[in-house]
Amino acid sequence: MALGAEHEPSVLQNLLDAMEARMPRLSANPPQLGGKVLLVEDDLDHQPLLALMLRKAGAEVVIAENGRVAIDAACAAREAGCPFDVILMDVQMPVLDGFAATRELRAAGFDNPIIALTARALSSDRDKCIAAGCDDFLAKPISREDLIRQLNFHLRRFRDRREATQN
Repeated sequence: MALGAEHEPSVLQNLLDAMEARMPRLSANPPQLGGKVLLVEDDLDHQPLLALMLRKAGAEVVIAENGRVAIDAACAAREAGCPFDVILMDVQMPVLDGFAATRELRAAGFDNPIIALTARALSSDRDKCIAAGCDDFLAKPISREDLIRQLNFHLRRFRDRREATQN
């Protein structure tokens, strides 16, 4: 039986609550994220789960469903004076894939971290992500602990680099 649109938010919330209850817990003092994350993911199953992981760690999350939307969102946020601190970029998407979107963002001067998300975990896949301009990559399925650790590493490195150039 199909549910009407008026029921979908509660169904989605129930699903998210169930996923959260099954998520493995981090250590007693889980690492926290600060800042604004652009999650570029076309998979409607992965979007809410990854967004939940990020929000639970303290990040502000904006979702883009393909590379074209991501470029528009990143440019608009930068022009508004509140750029994204990091972009999580799925590499295989419709409209504009993550490789092309990353190249366009780099050409437009976006120098904040971009971390590729891919279902492929071979070293040649990592090399392809780095060649496109990504700072690193994470292979799906992604553990919450690895995701937060990776983001914190790149955010810290980016902030240190920015401070060094300002001094």
